[in-house]
Amino acid sequence: MKETPLSREQQKEKIRERYKGIDPGVLEVIPARKRPDFYDDVPRRVAVYVRVSTDNINQTSSYELQKNYYEDMVKRHENWTLVKIYADEGISGTSLKKREDFVRMIRDCKDGKIDMIITKSVSRFARNIVDCIGITRELGSLKPPVGVFFETEHIFTLKDDAEMGLSFLATIAQEESHVKSNIMNASIEMRFSHGIVLTPVLLGYDHDENGELVINEEEAKTVRLIFFMYLYGYTCRQIAETLTALECETKKGNTTWSPASILQQLRNERHCGDVLTRKTFTPSYLNHKSKKNTGDRTQHRWREHHEAIISMDDFIAVQHLIDNAKYGNKGILPELQVIREGALKGFVSVNPRWSGFRDVDYEVASESVYSEDVIGSSEPMQIEAKSGDFDFRGFEIARSQFFDSIEKTCVTFSLKTVKFNKTCLQKLGNVEFIEMLVHPKEHLIAIRQTTKDDRNAIRWGKPNEKGGCEPRTITGVAFLKTIYSLFCWEPEYRYRVQGVRRHKNMESVILFDMKETEVFMPRDMILNGSDGEVENLLGKDVQPVVPNTRSSIKAYPSAWADNFGSNYYRHAQARELSTIDIDGAWQITEKAQPFSNTELNTTPPDELAQGINRIIEEKKQGRKTDGADSTGNRA
Repeated sequence: MKETPLSREQQKEKIRERYKGIDPGVLEVIPARKRPDFYDDVPRRVAVYVRVSTDNINQTSSYELQKNYYEDMVKRHENWTLVKIYADEGISGTSLKKREDFVRMIRDCKDGKIDMIITKSVSRFARNIVDCIGITRELGSLKPPVGVFFETEHIFTLKDDAEMGLSFLATIAQEESHVKSNIMNASIEMRFSHGIVLTPVLLGYDHDENGELVINEEEAKTVRLIFFMYLYGYTCRQIAETLTALECETKKGNTTWSPASILQQLRNERHCGDVLTRKTFTPSYLNHKSKKNTGDRTQHRWREHHEAIISMDDFIAVQHLIDNAKYGNKGILPELQVIREGALKGFVSVNPRWSGFRDVDYEVASESVYSEDVIGSSEPMQIEAKSGDFDFRGFEIARSQFFDSIEKTCVTFSLKTVKFNKTCLQKLGNVEFIEMLVHPKEHLIAIRQTTKDDRNAIRWGKPNEKGGCEPRTITGVAFLKTIYSLFCWEPEYRYRVQGVRRHKNMESVILFDMKETEVFMPRDMILNGSDGEVENLLGKDVQPVVPNTRSSIKAYPSAWADNFGSNYYRHAQARELSTIDIDGAWQITEKAQPFSNTELNTTPPDELAQGINRIIEEKKQGRKTDGADSTGNRA
């Protein structure tokens, strides 16, 4: 028989009856284990953590006072046993790195040797919120749990309400470190801008009573020997072996030298009397990792700050040698070469194995072949229309970049490589070696045939079985950074440029207009950001086309969006065509001539050899004298 459903009021009454409770006599309550509290009078193995952030001698008293204070605190609690006082002196709290005693304390907690840690404050324990919260959570999850008591804040991490307060305080402690870091950076910047520079100890110099650098003549001999030998053609390894054999001492008194220590001496500008600030900097105040300053921070160079051991010209020559040694130019001073006559006048030759030249060096070299009234002037060609000619005003020549470029003469640049397509090789007769030239003002690159023996030869092709050549990827780490800077390119992008061949008298040259480029942007940079980020990334000068499935997206300059190409008459006097005057002085094989903005007056090789021999002999004599003295003393 179907039961009659309860009314709404009956349902409510039934719920009320259920919640009236039951007889306490039949219900047994089993209480939960009490959570540990700092003030519980129970046996505990206690560890104390003490830290002072600097290694200043004035901080020693603070360090000792903290240790004494907590030793007395533990003694006042009969049930407490002091395991150990863990102490880090002169170590920052923003990172666990180098805090050896702190790491040792955490390891002892995991090994079950400690029940509780006591420390003065959150900032003494850690100034990094991630470390602070992460470590206290890890300690609280151990079996049995280990609590941390922060005395100043009265926070015990095993209490339920501890983490919120600890999070706030750890955030404040971290931000305090951030503020201190900014203040310190501002202070350093103000010092440097007023000529107050730091001069750490350096081989060849001592500090006088005023902190000024003065030459230590005995050490200066070692410095001169290092520079003279490198200029003469010795490698860093050979120099290190020589100094070790001569038992020459480093600034720290060691007699064993390494190639790295030699390079460090060769790179230090203070040996030529200058001081350069901010060679390195610390990007993050949390991890304190040092990074080489490559324009990220303002630098100051104080010229002729102190007496030099090495001449400025010798120092500059050594830097050029070092910069280019890794590209196969050992013992060769690099130089720019510029074409002074002919159709390629003003073009500067590019050597793929030379680095160290800036974009301004190329610009100055190119401008050196022009008179002052020519530099900066650019008069367009005049085109005369004859009676009966068609009027092509308003007509445009469509850009070839909008069409398939497989059969076009093209070159593709990335920050590390250059690759010409097969059509380029065919246009120059499948030669194996070329010379690349750049005209900074006109934003043009030219390539022409050359031989393997040419100092600036670039091997752009490899012969195949059919008698032709296949394109070869050219490594351009040494010079491409400067090329990118010359043309204001973005380092993350690849650029493809189409070229045109000019031919006369059985001689050819291919020119590339670097203002007419296709841009290939990494697909991830575009698609991983929000719409706003994408817009900021592209900027006003680059507009994307429909993305494909490849790893990069093709884009064109935004100026191309309003037209199909260049005006018909402008195309007739296009820059890459008008630059090559076929009817004038062709001279396409004109050799590039060396250019030097400032002629280096380096020490001649014969003087270097004499200096090397003299210093080595003096070092040997010094060893004999020291040996005789020590023998006499022992006797």
